[in-house]
Amino acid sequence: MVIDDPAVKAEVEAAFAVYEQALVTNDVPVLEALFHDDPRTIRYGAGENLYGMDAIRAFRRGRSPQGLARDLKQTVITTYGRDVAVAMTLFTRAGAPGKVGRQSQTWVRLPEGWRVVAAHVSIIDA
Repeated sequence: MVIDDPAVKAEVEAAFAVYEQALVTNDVPVLEALFHDDPRTIRYGAGENLYGMDAIRAFRRGRSPQGLARDLKQTVITTYGRDVAVAMTLFTRAGAPGKVGRQSQTWVRLPEGWRVVAAHVSIIDA
């Protein structure tokens, strides 16, 4: 198994960038498309535990589009073989001084492309 194959890493970095742009612009259809549409997909958020794509969709569709801009720091994307990757990043928001967010995502290459199968977001004091 090759860790951080440059071509695979570039693919995941591109998918991660699309996700980030969709997140800060509240592009719900893109956000939904980048998560694996499966009841086993999990997203633990800063204030919610979402089991399955139906719960993730309901969260995304009901979320306020305000205050989503953020600055990423220390983003690390590591690929394992050709079909699995982990993306980890820290983020800050102007509306949350003194706080730092942490985001982790597990990406898997599926027939339809790279998709998030598990994600976790938490906020801590800086």
